[in-house]
Amino acid sequence: MTIHKEGKKILLGSLLTFTIILIAVHFFLPDWKWLFYFLLAAFIVLYILFLQFFRLPQRTNNAGADQLVAPCDGKVVVIEEVEEPEYFHDRRIQISIFMSPLNVHANWTVCEGDVRYVKYHKGLYLVAWHPKSSTENERTTVVVERKQGQAVLMRQIAGAVARRIVYYVNTGDRLERNHQFGFIKFGSRVDIFLPVGTKVHVKIGDVTIGNETILAEWQS
Repeated sequence: MTIHKEGKKILLGSLLTFTIILIAVHFFLPDWKWLFYFLLAAFIVLYILFLQFFRLPQRTNNAGADQLVAPCDGKVVVIEEVEEPEYFHDRRIQISIFMSPLNVHANWTVCEGDVRYVKYHKGLYLVAWHPKSSTENERTTVVVERKQGQAVLMRQIAGAVARRIVYYVNTGDRLERNHQFGFIKFGSRVDIFLPVGTKVHVKIGDVTIGNETILAEWQS
């Protein structure tokens, strides 16, 4: 278990801030010991939550060549056939995974392939399970195409708490299995759009483990 690179500055900054506040209370309000110990306890709890949020477990998936893995930890909240208007402009199977603040927030590619499309969209901050969050919230869209021709769209979506989406890929990049393509800070959602006919291996309510849970399987 390591700490994700996205959390190192935040953890260092929060530690320095907490320390300065505690020192200030200790020296300038020496009679308010209750406040010092209250803040100390609160800071310890908050820092542990930060450590938990930015944890990065070491995971290596052993999925088959035609299997797609979950891009993140979370809970499956949507499985439906929809019209995908941004890139494919046709009917696709949408699978949505909601990530709570307690989940690991690294985002892994669901399959190997070449990045054909990357676009960041500014937007709203509706709660992540809102039906319109996929098209109206701040989001990033990444499309990966296999050499066999099948393509998958992965969409990172900000929520009411998450206000920072980070992505590490550009058009033309090659993604291999176990490759992280991004990170969402403090809870949100990832949508995956697959060709109609793809065999889905999860159901609504299932809990996924990023880069481990078999999400679906390409059909020849």
